[in-house]
Amino acid sequence: MFSFPENDIRQLKALIAENDFFALVCHTNPDGDAMGSTLGLADWLRQQGKTAVVVVPDMYPDFLNWLPGAQESVRADKYPEKAALTLQTADVIFCMDFNTPSRTNGVEALIREAKGHRVLIDHHLDPEAFCELTFSRPEASSTCELVYTLIEVMQGGEHLTKQGAICLYCGMMTDTGAFTFNSNRADIFYIISRLLECGIDKDDIYRRVFYNYSEGRLRMMGYALYEKMRLYPDHKAALITLSKEEMKRFHFNKGDTEGFVNMPLQIRNVRFSAFLREDTEKDLIHVSLRSLGKFPCNRFAAQYFQGGGHLNASGGRFYGTLADAVAHFEKSLAEFK
Repeated sequence: MFSFPENDIRQLKALIAENDFFALVCHTNPDGDAMGSTLGLADWLRQQGKTAVVVVPDMYPDFLNWLPGAQESVRADKYPEKAALTLQTADVIFCMDFNTPSRTNGVEALIREAKGHRVLIDHHLDPEAFCELTFSRPEASSTCELVYTLIEVMQGGEHLTKQGAICLYCGMMTDTGAFTFNSNRADIFYIISRLLECGIDKDDIYRRVFYNYSEGRLRMMGYALYEKMRLYPDHKAALITLSKEEMKRFHFNKGDTEGFVNMPLQIRNVRFSAFLREDTEKDLIHVSLRSLGKFPCNRFAAQYFQGGGHLNASGGRFYGTLADAVAHFEKSLAEFK
């Protein structure tokens, strides 16, 4: 497993031992790793006799609603005063699965102005220096993997509850595409074995995530692949786009387009896939990028879409119409080396 400086571990132990009220916050549009790492660490803190409150900037996908503790989290977009009070009065704030507070949108100012200690646990590149303690490993499969590692170093993994182990496994599973990418290290499967010892049912977790979608999602998926997918053979690339009107037609729920960007990679010779989705906010396009092999999604995202991320999985944004975003993508694809 990953190692961390002994002095950092000592400081983390001291922060946990000497304080009582902990807030844990993740990035906007929380995915499985954001929710899993936040809920998993919160559960462990409660086993230490601490008060731990999870703050999420906005709604997580429906298919994560079953995660232990998810429904008790505080949504900052829905309960801004409660979220603000939590972050303003917390002794320690754990910043989970984001490398800069700007990824929390409306919660950013609360994090930066908070009087409590701040600790970052994350696996994205180039973490901003806004916390007094930073545990960052971009090569990790997920932030959940880092949470488990820290817990084992501090106390031993056997102190996890089944509920906490479920959350951590879910995050590891979703951030690796059910262990189909970024998951070749033996440490990952050692951690899985320890989580299984906590009594989790990994097959049930898989079904709850990947067999828990709406009818509209499946119909929208078929539409997206048949009607909206474009191929660029000269660049071994593919693009899928969806407008607000198209998503409304299929009764879109948050999370319904999860995984769409991965699907064109199943086509022989496609090595780079992009998904552009209109937001409810005017002239905002969400950009998801995935690749195989050594194609650097993160460089493409940073250079053309105000984003970043991992080598094979990144994201960004574009301000303008969907048609403008498509034109920008095609121009960028042609010039990117």
